[in-house]
Amino acid sequence: MAELHNNTKTRKVVIIGVGLVGSSYAYALLNQGIVNEMVLIDLNHDRADGEARDLNHGMPFGSPMKIRAGHYDECRDADLVVITAGANQEQGETRLDLVTKNTKVMQNIVEHIMRTGFNGILLVATNPVDVLTQVVYQASGLPKERVIGSGTILDTARFRYLLSEYFQVDSRNVHAYIIGEHGDSELPVWSHVQIGGLPLNVYGKIDNYYQDQDMQQTFENVRDAAYDIIERKGATHYGIGMGLARLTKAILYNENSILTISTLFEGEYGLNGIFLGIPAIVNASGVREIIQLQLSDREQEQLNKSAEILKEMVNKALQT
Repeated sequence: MAELHNNTKTRKVVIIGVGLVGSSYAYALLNQGIVNEMVLIDLNHDRADGEARDLNHGMPFGSPMKIRAGHYDECRDADLVVITAGANQEQGETRLDLVTKNTKVMQNIVEHIMRTGFNGILLVATNPVDVLTQVVYQASGLPKERVIGSGTILDTARFRYLLSEYFQVDSRNVHAYIIGEHGDSELPVWSHVQIGGLPLNVYGKIDNYYQDQDMQQTFENVRDAAYDIIERKGATHYGIGMGLARLTKAILYNENSILTISTLFEGEYGLNGIFLGIPAIVNASGVREIIQLQLSDREQEQLNKSAEILKEMVNKALQT
């Protein structure tokens, strides 16, 4: 793969699926001027063409780039292909309920991508993202570092935002992680929450996060955020669109940024053969390394449980 951090390199991103998430992501890319070339692919080509035209009409207010609707052959020389296509999460439906519906969709998409000779990085945002990233990894044959799921980047952002609101501190000065499944079994890493460099138990004077009602309510609001938003407006898409743009920048600009993406565990935290959300260093090669936090015993147990749930769902998905 070409050196993505070379300033003369065309930063080309292909987005597969231009529903609410795909179009919100494309809009974020245009606003932030992250890419030079953006190609939109959708089963409904007219929809992709309409989105491309609409985005292009905003070009005079943004950064110059090429935006067009296209087909899978565009993946051949892309630096990054981002998959947002798939069935949506319905009201009352968990992310894991989506497994059967979306596994076959992913396998079909990956077959079309790899047939072009694509040799870049695959980024998966379709839910349930941890399971489907594993499906994409196995179907693509790409090295593990070049298949990335959006993981818990949005959950982590929600966590930092809600903590910042509670303590009235700029969210950029709150450092905290949500890890594990992007879903019901995710967990907050209370032992590593910091505000301005101070541990939460020092800054917030909290002795036991699990017995503190405000902190527990904060985490529950993070975990249940998607359900609450879906109930009110039908879908979540702006937050993840911006999260995907942030990931794209980390990859294309070789940033070596630490983000809570979904990646393959090979012995880290005592886990093997499963994709989970975890802080990892991301650069132009994909996932450089997983950050090994010193978890508390309780956090490790929760992470193990999350991994067990996802392993069961992966097995179910690959048997469909």
